[in-house]
Amino acid sequence: MDFIEISQIALIMIIGTIGLALFGIFFGLFYKGIDRKLSAHMQGRIGPPIRQPFRDVIKLFTKENIIPENAVPWVFNLAPLIGLVATISILLYLPLGGFPPLLSNMGDLILILYLLIIPSIAMVIGGFASGSPYATVGAQREMATMIAYEFPLAIIIISIAWKLSLEGVTNVFALSSIASAPIWNSAGPIGFIGFIILLLTLIIVTPAELSKIPFDSPEAETEIAGGILVEYSGRNLAMFYLTDGVKTIVMASLIVALFFPYNLSPLIGFGSYPAFAVDIVFYLLKVFLVILFSVTLIRVAVARLKIDQIVYTYWVPLTLLSLVGLICIMWDQTIMANFGLNPVFEMLGLI
Repeated sequence: MDFIEISQIALIMIIGTIGLALFGIFFGLFYKGIDRKLSAHMQGRIGPPIRQPFRDVIKLFTKENIIPENAVPWVFNLAPLIGLVATISILLYLPLGGFPPLLSNMGDLILILYLLIIPSIAMVIGGFASGSPYATVGAQREMATMIAYEFPLAIIIISIAWKLSLEGVTNVFALSSIASAPIWNSAGPIGFIGFIILLLTLIIVTPAELSKIPFDSPEAETEIAGGILVEYSGRNLAMFYLTDGVKTIVMASLIVALFFPYNLSPLIGFGSYPAFAVDIVFYLLKVFLVILFSVTLIRVAVARLKIDQIVYTYWVPLTLLSLVGLICIMWDQTIMANFGLNPVFEMLGLI
């Protein structure tokens, strides 16, 4: 490639990254406002307006950034920036609203698993660097929670990749490959049940990834006064707030990409710009429904768990549940190979 082509690619990457960052921040705060409003109504309260998260961020950026006396200043200030940058970076590998990922390679899902850990590690490092005993307890709880939910999450990813590899799909860890060959299209009756189990497991993993009730023990205000973020204020707290919003979009988009990678425009016959508009609206609707079921309803329905209960929940019931899903998919593949049964969608006459 010559210099002009390299410059054009670099310009597209820069503009695309800025656009995705603004997209993630805006809709992260927007869905955060909807989540707070819906949960308030479910609890018989009026709740704040949907625009309240935008007000909170603007106010935090205008406040003084206080550094504790016993903190390690450069680590304390760098942690929220690293968390936000890592979370925005994940958006570059996710298909959003019918658009292909800005970056794509053979191991997108593996890379995303690593990038998802960085915001949590940044919070842990920031908590330890603050010098607060409350933040130290919160950081320890965050590490325990991270270790707990990563195992069922890894089983889900491996199960989907294994199934796609048997179907002859190349680059099974690339989200573009998964979107082009939806898992439901190759599932028999037992496999369909297995994927439902994996979807349910991922929905329960999502609140822990986002530190939401009932898995928010690292930040439990009533126990450790805000925990891991107790010493943060001003722009540093605002960046952690933005990280939470963008990570909500990331987790919802990941569930959509893995289990619901369908677009609406081919069904209704739209093309060109109307197709893009329809697919984006349909994608935002899917993201809203995922957040509703994986964050809002769980947060309202279940009280906060203790840290030992959180670890037990992910290490035993959810790990076993994800393994059951994997076994169902394996049995389904064996039955289809031995007896020639068609996938469930063909049996129902849907394809």
